[in-house]
Amino acid sequence: MGLWNFVKGAGKTLFGGDDEATPEALTTEVADLGIDTSDLEIKVEGEKVTIAGGANLSEEDREKVILAVGNVEGVAEVESDLETATVFHTVEKGDTLWAVSAKALGSGARYMEIFEANKPMLSDPDKIYPGQVLRIPS
Repeated sequence: MGLWNFVKGAGKTLFGGDDEATPEALTTEVADLGIDTSDLEIKVEGEKVTIAGGANLSEEDREKVILAVGNVEGVAEVESDLETATVFHTVEKGDTLWAVSAKALGSGARYMEIFEANKPMLSDPDKIYPGQVLRIPS
């Protein structure tokens, strides 16, 4: 079982900013990425989301589930039995994909690898925000 921390006040607003995340809304958020949610069970307890199941998912899809759920405003922790060995990076103020790539991959010119690893959650390499968590490809 893994536990990942996210910035509660950063992330995608699903409900206009006032409502808490619900399992149904988070399942829809994951399904909108084109990921099969039939084997997933998502529970919400305050600021913590627990994900179970997903045995039929690829490692990439398991990582995207964790990030899609965690990068929702109001979510501070994601606990899951979805195993992953990928490194995640939390975007800091002033970060660009180039800077993240230089730090994580050793070359800023490899920023498109990070962008591609985070599609469709990222729609543009210039649209990242502080507190967002990104997958860093190996």
